[in-house]
Amino acid sequence: MNKGELLKHAEKLGIDPATLAPAGDRAVPERARSPRPNEAACAFAVRSARIMDENKCIQISVLDLRGVSPVCDYFVIGTGTSERQMRAVADHIKEWAKSEGERPYGVGGYGEATWIVLDYVDVVIHLFNAHQRAYYDLETLWGDSPTVTWTRSNE
Repeated sequence: MNKGELLKHAEKLGIDPATLAPAGDRAVPERARSPRPNEAACAFAVRSARIMDENKCIQISVLDLRGVSPVCDYFVIGTGTSERQMRAVADHIKEWAKSEGERPYGVGGYGEATWIVLDYVDVVIHLFNAHQRAYYDLETLWGDSPTVTWTRSNE
């Protein structure tokens, strides 16, 4: 995917292409709502990835967007195998988060279940079907971001 295509994807996602300049070329604006401490946000992202894994999602990755994105600190990205499974995974994550005192700021795509987004302000969780995952290719769009190494629950 070339840079022009990536910028078009960003625009479709509602991201201002000007914010996609290399991190060293711009200052990341402050968020209006203060996030939880970084250790807690990272732990939340990793636990969400583990819930995806426990529920048979594939190609799970956690991107560290600190200093790169003004939107959030972490993306958790996974691919589901069916609409039903993707909704179930989203429900499991929301149930676990609720037990931790966290509620999503917003949820999108639950009805269509081709791309479900759970927005926890500093952690945004993306559950894709295979087609949408390949089309939006968030790992390439945010390719300057390091990945967070995490292990499965049974490791």
